[in-house]
Amino acid sequence: MPAVETARSGPVGGRWLQLFIGVICMSMIANLQYGWTLFVEPINEKHQWGRAAIQVAFTIFVVTETWLVPIEGWFVDKFGPRIVVFIGGILCAASWALNSIADSLTLLYVAAAIGGVGAGAVYGTCVGAALKWFPDRRGLAAGITAAGFGAGSALTIVPIAAMIAAQGYQHTFLFFGLIQGGVVLVLSFLLQVPKPGQLPKAQSTAIVQSRRNYGPVEMLKSPVFWVMYLMFVLVASGGLMATAQLGSIAKDFKIANVPVSLIGITMPALTFALSIDRVLNGLTRPFFGWVSDNIGRENTMFIAFALEAVGVLALGHFGANPVAFVILTGLVFFAWGEIYSLFPATCGDTFGSKFATTNAGFLYTAKGTASLVVPFASIMVARYGNWDLVFALTAGVNAVAALMAIFVLKPMRARFVAEAKRDVTSPEVMEARTH
Repeated sequence: MPAVETARSGPVGGRWLQLFIGVICMSMIANLQYGWTLFVEPINEKHQWGRAAIQVAFTIFVVTETWLVPIEGWFVDKFGPRIVVFIGGILCAASWALNSIADSLTLLYVAAAIGGVGAGAVYGTCVGAALKWFPDRRGLAAGITAAGFGAGSALTIVPIAAMIAAQGYQHTFLFFGLIQGGVVLVLSFLLQVPKPGQLPKAQSTAIVQSRRNYGPVEMLKSPVFWVMYLMFVLVASGGLMATAQLGSIAKDFKIANVPVSLIGITMPALTFALSIDRVLNGLTRPFFGWVSDNIGRENTMFIAFALEAVGVLALGHFGANPVAFVILTGLVFFAWGEIYSLFPATCGDTFGSKFATTNAGFLYTAKGTASLVVPFASIMVARYGNWDLVFALTAGVNAVAALMAIFVLKPMRARFVAEAKRDVTSPEVMEARTH
């Protein structure tokens, strides 16, 4: 365990309250991504736009949510987290309000873009805050924060599905959009940034951490960043496909409404899977973050990504069984969601805390890049009549990422941090510091 130095008292409630606020904000924006799959079929049934066309909205959401985070991170560093999260809450509410009245694909796409900007502002700010407030427990803190996004929709999946069935998807969009955005607005006023002397200092022997703080431009010039970026894209593409297409997969397997009984609970297979998936997708983030704090980031990546490859292959082979569908989708989400704690923590370890929000924001754009493949999954299914190729490709890229973690990223990052350490302790730098 790392040895932690005592820090001066921070804001009311300390850094753990700041972390908790971030978790709640993240849970309020979670449905913009993880609740989307419940709306795809009802939208298609009403307007007959086609799955692929509707899923373009999901891609637009993820692209705008991720690719603008570096800019939003700059605003956080310049003006503080409160105003950025406040505006983010307004945009998230406006997005679902527009979805409730969207009568054309154009308006659906505009709403998706607005929601993406808002969700990205909240997400990037909260993850950046966790990296800054917890330099001694980056994996765990980033994991707990990301868990709010991964599991935040777990409690609302059943109410949303029930409201869609009873009152229609339009009313559901408006009702939950206003509630979720409103909570983010209120909590934004409680956010603070750490001040000098309020943070503990720690160094775990299992974690390779840089002594230098790299600015965004310096980071983007580093091959280490682009290796992490590629790995992020490979793993995220499969998870996003499952997130967006799970409802369609269940329908094509003809099990969406088949009752499943597990742990004393009986629900339709799709609803059951979505509920369990949200919980496991949340739990995996602090769990693997904590594991990575103890055994190293790359070792943890290898375990998780390999498990994801196995889970996806198993889902493709056995997913037509309702019980297996529920269990295996849970495994897939458990082995996927950890990327949102492992990669930000690795980024902070490698490039320092000072620009953590902006730097992690640049890395997070990999999620937007990965989202570009989501519509192609529908196209491949329409062409070949099944999900076999989609599952095979998803498993393959996860296996590649697992091997890259051990044989490419781990030695490359170790050399990078060692070189930075030599630069920091060089005679020229030490002499400059004494003057």
